[in-house]
Amino acid sequence: MVFSSIPFLYWFLPVVLGIYFLSPKFLKNTVLLLASLAFYAWGEAKLVLIMIFSIAQGYIFGLLIEKYREKKYLKNIFTALSCLASIGLLVYFKYADFFIENFNALTGMSIATLGIVLPIGISFYTFQILSYTVDVARSTVKAQKNPINLGAYIAMFPQLIAGPIVRYSDIEKQLTDRTHSVAFASEGVRRFIIGLSKKVLIANQLGELINTFKGSGDKSVMFVWLYAFAYAIHIYFDFSGYSDMAIGLGKILGFDFPENFNYPFISKSATEFWRRWHMTLGGWFRDYVYIPMGGNRVPKIRWYFNIFVVWFLTGFWHGADWTFIVWGLFFAVLLVCEKTWYLKYLEKGKILPHLYKLLFVLVSFVIFDSAGLSAGFKTLGDMFGFGGLPIWSYEAVYQLKSYAVILIFGIIGSTPALKTAAQKISQNKTGEKILNILEPLSALLLMALCTGYLADGSFNPFLYFRF
Repeated sequence: MVFSSIPFLYWFLPVVLGIYFLSPKFLKNTVLLLASLAFYAWGEAKLVLIMIFSIAQGYIFGLLIEKYREKKYLKNIFTALSCLASIGLLVYFKYADFFIENFNALTGMSIATLGIVLPIGISFYTFQILSYTVDVARSTVKAQKNPINLGAYIAMFPQLIAGPIVRYSDIEKQLTDRTHSVAFASEGVRRFIIGLSKKVLIANQLGELINTFKGSGDKSVMFVWLYAFAYAIHIYFDFSGYSDMAIGLGKILGFDFPENFNYPFISKSATEFWRRWHMTLGGWFRDYVYIPMGGNRVPKIRWYFNIFVVWFLTGFWHGADWTFIVWGLFFAVLLVCEKTWYLKYLEKGKILPHLYKLLFVLVSFVIFDSAGLSAGFKTLGDMFGFGGLPIWSYEAVYQLKSYAVILIFGIIGSTPALKTAAQKISQNKTGEKILNILEPLSALLLMALCTGYLADGSFNPFLYFRF
C-alpha cells in the first residue's frame, strides 16, 4: 500500500485516524503499532514476522545494554549482537542474491540464487533500530521499557517505507508525551496534500515521460538530455513528496519528524547538494559511520578512505547492484575533489557553480537509473554525442512540447520561489487574509485533482519501494 492510492486515502487512513483519536492516551501507541503492522502486512503478511523479530531483538538488547552499561565488555557484546542481527537480516534479504551472482561470475560456478522477496522498508527500519541500540550504548538515550512504545517507533507507518529516517532520540519524549491540536493537525494535512500533489501531479507525470524515452525507437541526443533532466526532477518530487506526506502524517498523529530535503537543486556544489538531499540518511552515515571512523580529524589519506567507505555504503544501501555502488563512488570522487581543491571557488561563484552541480547531478542520476553499468555508460555516451545518435528527433521535440508545462512547474517547485513569495505576501494583513482564504481552497483543489488522477488509474509507481 502506498500513500498515493485510493485505498490508503479513503479507507485505511480515515479508519486508522478515527480509531486513533477516539482511543484514550494510553492506547494510542498500541493503535499506532497495530495499524503500522497492518499497513506493512498489506503487501506480504509473512514478512511482518521479520519486523516483529527486529523490534523484539532491539527491545531486548536495548534493555540488556542499559542494564550492563557499567560492564563495558558485556555492553559491547550486546550492542554487537543487536547490530549483527539487524545487519544480518538486511544483508540476507537485500544482498544475498547479489553476492551469489557475483560469486558465480568470479568463479564460473552456477549456484542457484535464492529469489528472496525484499521486505518493504527494511533499509529504513534497520537503520532506526541500529541508531536506537547504539544510542543506548552511548548513553545518549535511555532504553525503552515499554515494548509497545518501541514497536510503534520502529514500525510507524507514516515513515516506514521511505523515511525520513527518524532516530529514537528525535521522538523519544513524543512517544509518551505528545500533544494533539487542531493547528498542528491542520499543518499536517496541508503538508500531506503538498507531498501528495508533488508525487501525483509532477513525479508520476514525468515518470510517464521517462518510460516513453526508454521504450522509444527514435532516440536522439536531445531526447537523452530531456530524459536525464526529467528523471532528476522526477526522483526529487517522488521522494521529497513521500517525505512531505510522512512528515504531514506525523504532525496529524502528534509527532514532529525531521526534514529530509531542503531545495537541493539550488546548491552550488555536490557537497552542498548532499547537505540538502535525503538529509536524514546523510546525517545517519555521518554520526554512525563517518565520525566513529575519525571523520576529517585524521591524516588526509585516512580522511579520503573514510569518505569512500561512507559513499560506498551509501550507494550499496540504495540497492544490490553495481550501478548504485558506482553511483556512490562517483560522488565520493566528486566530494574529495571539491573538498581538496575547488569548493571555496564554487561557494563564491554565481552561475557556473549551479551549472557544474546540475551537470554532475544529471550524470549521477543516469547511472542511478540504469539497468546495469553497461546500459548506464551507453546512455552517458549518448548524452555527450558518442553514441551515433542524431542531435534531435521529432519525438524529442514532441515530448518536450507535451511535458513543457510539467517541467516548468517542476523547476519552479524545486526552488524556494513559491515559499518566498508566500512569505512576502503574508507580511501585511491584507496579504495574510488572502492567503488564509486561498490556502484551504488550493488544498481542496489539489486533493480533488490528485483523487481524479488516482481514480483514473494513472501511472503511480513508487521509486523507493525497491530500496
